[in-house]
Formats: sequence, structure tokens, C-alpha cells
Amino acid sequence: MGKHAVVIIDMLNDFIHPDGALTCPNGAGIVPALQELIEFSHENEIQVIFVQEAHRKNDADFRVRPIHAIKGSWGSDFIDELRPDESKGDYVVQKRRHSAFSYTDMDLFLREEGIDTVAVTGVWTNVCVRSTASDAMYHTYKVVCISDCCASKDEEMHLSGLRDIGIFGEVVTLEQYKEKNAVVKG
Repeated sequence: MGKHAVVIIDMLNDFIHPDGALTCPNGAGIVPALQELIEFSHENEIQVIFVQEAHRKNDADFRVRPIHAIKGSWGSDFIDELRPDESKGDYVVQKRRHSAFSYTDMDLFLREEGIDTVAVTGVWTNVCVRSTASDAMYHTYKVVCISDCCASKDEEMHLSGLRDIGIFGEVVTLEQYKEKNAVVKG
């Protein structure tokens, strides 16, 4: 099976809340599935990593996208329904680019923890989820994408992201992921 990390990407106020700067219209719909996945991960000793976009005020990203997720702001904060729990070993990676690997300590953390498989989830499937999945593969991790734990603006964008990830990774549903990764206790 290998050692997995479940990566929860950008479930932040600016992407999920209706008043957010870059609200992903379908993002709120995946919250219950992500809650279920996080609970499953904690019960089965799977590392949970929360990725938090946290830009500086004059970030270069704002040359092409609206100002959003400024570090320390409401927009960059996790939504109330999905907050990291350090007491359960959850880890937070802050990023300023689409990929959670770009100029962060993601790779270092995964290697130190002996993780070889990255299961990506969150928003936007066709942007940040796909970028993180691609970089995971470039860093020689096995890639799994949990399809019903990801969302984009519309179904076409979501499916486009899943198709891209499916070229180099495995795309599964939450139920399929749980079936494959439940620890047999006894």
C-alpha cells in the first residue's frame, strides 16, 4: 500500500465562502466528503496535510488573478468546517503559487515522514489540485486523486482536471479510496 498523505487543497474562505474573492461555486458541496475523508484518515493513521494559499500583499500572482488569500486575512483562513487539528498530527503547508510543492516545504515534509503516495483533494481541480498532482509526480510520488473530494467552477473544468491527473495518477472515488486503504484492526 505504501505510506499515504491526504492533501486538502485551499479549503479557505476566499475559495469556499460565498463572499470569497475567488469562490469556487461547487467547493462547498465537497465539504461533507472531505470531513469523512479526514475522519477516515485519522482513524487509519494516514497523514493529513492542509494546504493554505497565503499570498503577500503585492504577490506576482495578482498580475493575472484578482487579489485573494492574503496571508493572515479572513480570505486565507480555513473554513470553519475544515480546520487542521494539530493534536491529530495534521500539518499545514502555506503556498503562494498553484502547486503545494512550489517554493514550500511540502517535499521535505513528505520525505521526512517516509510518505510515497500523495492523495490530492480540494479546489480548483483544474488548477491547484492538478498543479499539485503534477508536481507530486515530478517529485516521484505516486499520485491518487479522490474525484468526489475535488471541485471546480463547473463540471467541465472539474472533469478536465481529473482527465489530466488520470494520465499520470489514479483517479478514484472516496469509497474506493477507503476500501483500498482501511487498516484492518483486530
